[in-house]
Amino acid sequence: MEKQKNIKFNILAVVCIIIMAFAITPREFQNDTFYTIKIGEHIMQNGIDMQDPFSWHENLPYTYPHWAYDVATYLIYNYCGGFFALYITTFILTTIMGILLYYIIKRLSKNGVISFIVTLAVMFFMKSFIAARAQLVTFILFELTIYFIEKFIETKKIRYGVGLIIIPILIANVHCAVWPFYFVLFLPYLAEYFVACYLDSYIFSKFLIKAHKSNIKTLTRRLEKGKNVDKIKEKIEKSNKTIFKIENTIENRRIKRIEARNNPYRIKLEKNKNVKWLLLIIVISAFTGLLTPIGDAPYTYLIKTYEGNTTKSISEHLPITLINHENVLIAFSLFLGILIFTDTKIKLRDLFMLGGLTILLLMSRRQVSLFMLIGGIIFAKLAYELFNKYDNKGLKELSESMTTLIGKILVLSLMILIMFTMVRKSSKAEFINSSTYPVEATKFIKDNLDYKNIRLFNEYNYGSYLLFQDIPVFIDSRADLYSPEFNGEKKDGKYEGRDIFSDFMNVSSIATWYENVFDKYDITHVILKKNTKLNMIIKKDENYKELYSDDNFVVYERNITDSVS
Repeated sequence: MEKQKNIKFNILAVVCIIIMAFAITPREFQNDTFYTIKIGEHIMQNGIDMQDPFSWHENLPYTYPHWAYDVATYLIYNYCGGFFALYITTFILTTIMGILLYYIIKRLSKNGVISFIVTLAVMFFMKSFIAARAQLVTFILFELTIYFIEKFIETKKIRYGVGLIIIPILIANVHCAVWPFYFVLFLPYLAEYFVACYLDSYIFSKFLIKAHKSNIKTLTRRLEKGKNVDKIKEKIEKSNKTIFKIENTIENRRIKRIEARNNPYRIKLEKNKNVKWLLLIIVISAFTGLLTPIGDAPYTYLIKTYEGNTTKSISEHLPITLINHENVLIAFSLFLGILIFTDTKIKLRDLFMLGGLTILLLMSRRQVSLFMLIGGIIFAKLAYELFNKYDNKGLKELSESMTTLIGKILVLSLMILIMFTMVRKSSKAEFINSSTYPVEATKFIKDNLDYKNIRLFNEYNYGSYLLFQDIPVFIDSRADLYSPEFNGEKKDGKYEGRDIFSDFMNVSSIATWYENVFDKYDITHVILKKNTKLNMIIKKDENYKELYSDDNFVVYERNITDSVS
């Protein structure tokens, strides 16, 4: 009977997760999807040549940081139904992420209702990160990483260890930029173990014992010489008493430590010997970055990215402003409420994990996703302990009521209502937003210009769409490609190469005179959004002839002779 109820609840939870996945999967594609398709196509036709084929800048080296995802995306797009197929794929991956999160939380928190509610909340809070990008696969792999670590230190079964070695291989080929973060997920577990070992070692006390024993040996040798016998014996006896006292203190502390672990005040400290084997897994996994056709990119990509200035200019890399992120404020409030105003206990490794994720979140808004994803697992464990202590019967009754006919109807009706509320505005959205991407302007360029040979200046946010349409670009959302950290060489501690990204930022923000940059790159044509600062100036410049204009975009031809003179 209990098993049947559990099955019914799981089916209800999965259906609701599918509904939520549909609600948060966007129809409109982001700019990264466009270059992902074209890169996958290029790899299928030419292999991984480590050279960019889409910009009109010559000889730009390209790392192909998520080549496997690019190829998979292209194959789905080309052979399974274009953008609609990619939309369905994104929906499927989002569903897998949600169902897997529910399964993991339920296995770790031991409660279906909490797992159900937390999973839906995490998915809702992560809706802005759901896109046809490699990060969606990474979310799934990081979920599995946490689960495999937890199960490995609990059971020490080899299959979990093997899984932990396979995951970094997949990450190195699917999304190598986050490959180093895989190892960060191990740190809270190692830190907890080292803290436990340190507290159990009584290093200082044992050092004092060793010092006193060494002193006794020295005094014993002096005693054999027959001088100051009484005084030496007195010192030996004093040292022995001190040793006995220290050993008693160590034993008393050891007993208190055991009692504290069995009945902790706020923080649970576990000393699991299986954690030591995680070190071996880490060492083996450290070599998995070599199992990729893109060279040393898993080891160097993230370092080079943060050495450059692209992270200071791209929105998702900027520090978070808490007041603008209600989801983060809600999550912080829930965590603090449980930890401060209840006597719920948290494992030290979970506290370390939360602390680390919070620091990353405050440093970069893109880390909000991982805070929600991994933090959700931790929150579910805290919530279970809270309800298990104060209202365990209530959770059981809620679970039973949800699996009744009326309960299922109410839950599904609520989820459908939420879904319609969320998708109402986006249901009629096109896969490509013509106000965001120059759809009609691109057609004009291809129909009326020698687009393969012009030197077009374009903006960052829609460069990927232009190259998707086979128009060579000045810049696109592959920011690393256009920075000296990736296209230059390091000399005297500084990278020397073409800083195309900085040139674009300076021109678009009117921090430098645009003609200087346009002369530098021999720009022949310009495409801009109408509401940009640069367009406000160029439209009054007699050296620029307007060739095309619509509600959102404008295309200019640059009179190079007049502008130079």
